[in-house]
Amino acid sequence: MSALNWQKSSYCAQGNSCVHVAADQGAIALTESSDPSGAILRTDPSAWAALLRAVKETHGRG
Repeated sequence: MSALNWQKSSYCAQGNSCVHVAADQGAIALTESSDPSGAILRTDPSAWAALLRAVKETHGRG
């Protein structure tokens, strides 16, 4: 597997509680900054887009 170009969430504060996202051969990869070499979750772009839409639609409702 090639090295991934991780991007930190724009909502990340200082510390080790951030989500990092990268494109990975047609998939979306996610990991956490406290253990970036640990578990990596992969999903397809359409599922990732659906999650982002749902979060944006519900942001501020709770």
